[in-house]
Amino acid sequence: MDTAEVILSVLVVVIIIVSLLSNILVLICFLYNPEIRKQVPGLFNLNLTFCNLLLTVSNMPLTLVGLVSKAQPGGDGFCQIVGFLETFLSTNSMLSMAALSIDRWIAVVFPLRYHSKMRHKDAAFVLGYTWAHSMSFSTVATSLSWVGYHRLYASCTLSNPRASSRTQFVIFTVFFHSFTFLLSFIVLCVTYLKVLKVARFHCKRIDVITMQTLVLLVDIHPSVRQRCLEEQKRRRQRATRKISTFIGTFMLCFAPYVITRIVELFPAVPINPHWGIVSKCLTYSKAACDPFVYSLLRHQYKKTCTDIMNRLLKRSSLNASGTQARQPRQ
Repeated sequence: MDTAEVILSVLVVVIIIVSLLSNILVLICFLYNPEIRKQVPGLFNLNLTFCNLLLTVSNMPLTLVGLVSKAQPGGDGFCQIVGFLETFLSTNSMLSMAALSIDRWIAVVFPLRYHSKMRHKDAAFVLGYTWAHSMSFSTVATSLSWVGYHRLYASCTLSNPRASSRTQFVIFTVFFHSFTFLLSFIVLCVTYLKVLKVARFHCKRIDVITMQTLVLLVDIHPSVRQRCLEEQKRRRQRATRKISTFIGTFMLCFAPYVITRIVELFPAVPINPHWGIVSKCLTYSKAACDPFVYSLLRHQYKKTCTDIMNRLLKRSSLNASGTQARQPRQ
């Protein structure tokens, strides 16, 4: 292994550890807090966490094995199963992010009708579609033997070693990425940009009220006035930063891999093997980023994590005090 492969191997290990711990923490918060379970977005987060965990334990370690050994991990049948899971889970996670963006759009643009438009049965219907959508592409690729070990990515993924079905595979690949990555990206952009538009409108209304109040309060201290103006600026930037994070992480993690898969369809264009692994690592890194982007950095999840830690520390302190009380005096 050269230096680049060693660095990539360490990167995969770090992604596996972070993804495993963070997604398990999201799952613990979901099971611990009944308020999170009652909320409709919690179902979408649960589905996304489920996909990320399965991808972490099933595909990432095998990519590490393929990278280190430079050989296919397991037999052809085993690799086909893993490739089926990789196609299904990656598609499902993209569509889950699109579903979360639709949920936020309805909540912000139609706040008074949100509970009638997005009920648990509506969320279950959306999740049913994401599963059916993901299952259809995965099943077609597997039944046509278009999943297997791909040396460029050191992974069991979409692959077509047969020249006889090259045209069909090209059509399927373009169709697949158009209705997974591109569709999800368009949904994210449309919904979040509408959310940003509404958020900026409300910020302007708040700013107008704040400025009118500052004008009336002529005796207000300059430092208080300055803090109010700074809070206005932070409020405007907060919504933009969140929307940029949602769309930016999606593009940063998925776009390089999808573009590489499209470029790969043209045999005349050479692709660096190290870049193939890097693009695959970027898609895996999304599974490690999602818990922070969609869950753990939210106030409700932070509070739940704090409650869990306090409960564990309290229990450990009670156990320690009980052990000391049972010890005989010398």
